[in-house]
Amino acid sequence: MDREENLPPLWLSLVPVAFLVALLVTNVLVFGDSATGGPNQLALFLAAAFAGGVGHFVLRIPYRDLEVRAIKSINLAMQANIILLVVGTLIGIWIMAGVVPTLIYYGVKLINPAVFLMVACAACAIVSITIGSSWTTMGTVGVALIGIGETLGLPLGMVAGAIVSGAYFGDKLSPLSETTNLAPAVAGSELFAHVRHMLYTTVPAILIAFMGYGLIGLFYTPDNYDPSFVLEVTRAIEDHFRIGLHTLIAPVIVLVLIVLKTPAIPALLIGALSGAAEALLFQPQLFAPAEGEAHFRAAYAAILTTAYDGFSIQTGNALIDNLFSRGGMAGMLSTVLLIIMAMLFGGAMEATGMLRRIAVSILQLVRGAGSLVGATIGTCIVFNLTASDQYLAIVVPGRMFRDAYEKRGLDYKNLSRALEDGGTVTSVLIPWNTCGAFAGSVLTVNAAAYLPFAFFNLLCPVISIFLAAMNLTIAKTMETATTEVDAK
Repeated sequence: MDREENLPPLWLSLVPVAFLVALLVTNVLVFGDSATGGPNQLALFLAAAFAGGVGHFVLRIPYRDLEVRAIKSINLAMQANIILLVVGTLIGIWIMAGVVPTLIYYGVKLINPAVFLMVACAACAIVSITIGSSWTTMGTVGVALIGIGETLGLPLGMVAGAIVSGAYFGDKLSPLSETTNLAPAVAGSELFAHVRHMLYTTVPAILIAFMGYGLIGLFYTPDNYDPSFVLEVTRAIEDHFRIGLHTLIAPVIVLVLIVLKTPAIPALLIGALSGAAEALLFQPQLFAPAEGEAHFRAAYAAILTTAYDGFSIQTGNALIDNLFSRGGMAGMLSTVLLIIMAMLFGGAMEATGMLRRIAVSILQLVRGAGSLVGATIGTCIVFNLTASDQYLAIVVPGRMFRDAYEKRGLDYKNLSRALEDGGTVTSVLIPWNTCGAFAGSVLTVNAAAYLPFAFFNLLCPVISIFLAAMNLTIAKTMETATTEVDAK
């Protein structure tokens, strides 16, 4: 299956994709926003079985080979799944500790709705570029910003779009980011040359995004924004939590650990444990034991229940109850299952060679530098849609297209930039991709709702393709540049 002549025909390779799309569309029509709560997981599983059936019965690939490759694909997402479970625990514990309530409390007091989207995007950009992780940014700062936006009466799709834009801008440019290091490593370029070259597409995209959020704030007024209601919310928070900057110790610890290059899982786990300690110290009213019950038993049970099932509160204020009744490992299980099923489908498509056939067919359309960049970005998006993982969407196209860039005398940093513009930023726009599933879970907003407002993520591939088509910012290799100068 590694040789192009042994790959399946294109029409056959597209059949499982069409089958999956048909199932997903049907689920949206039948189940609406609840499609990700089970129906889409089953759709991906059935599509994986369908792709495996094509591979076994039509392409005559041994079942055992298909199974091994598919399970290997699932293993690639295990780190993402563990991070997701730890983040679920962290969210529940940080609400209990007063971290999220404090951020929401000060946020709704200090931020005007007219500038909130710009502030949300900027805040996430700063945090993400500092720590190099869009996931950690969305799972911590993003959760608080969603709460503030909801309190201010803004549509959650808008708020989540601004959060995603800022988080991925920072992730894309941070030297601490895994994808920012992965793309040049696969392409063969140098890290800081890669970061500098991305400025041509990244800076215009974020500036236009800021302008977009500014225009929304200027012309859009939330229908249900009521200053008296905001005051009611802040009073309700004061009544049920002890608010103060001292509750932000746990987030500061996480930021410091990540800046010190501590791996994500232990850093987030330490953040959750720090939050549990804060809860015991600063929110003792939440641990009042029942009559005859030991205080230690009550506190231990409350923390573990919150870590697994999420925090739950009943204040009589519907918005407060909705804002703070969330988190926990159990709340992430449907997303973990979605990721597993998506990776199963991607593994089946890869094992049968159908995924490579689709990518090779795209490569055959290449005629010049502009179309080569466009083909690279298009292939990255195809892999995000089918393989459902941004790392695969960077690594596989990077290997495929590297020789094509070399043959055309193009510097490898053009390839690494295209991999990020196509692979990194679009992954979060796809609900069943690991990134889209994560963002949808922690922000409690489906990717379909925030996609129209994730301006930065939508603009990056468009700007990148436009610049390539105009032959702007396309760097040549030293040999090619010298030859062109001599020819003149």
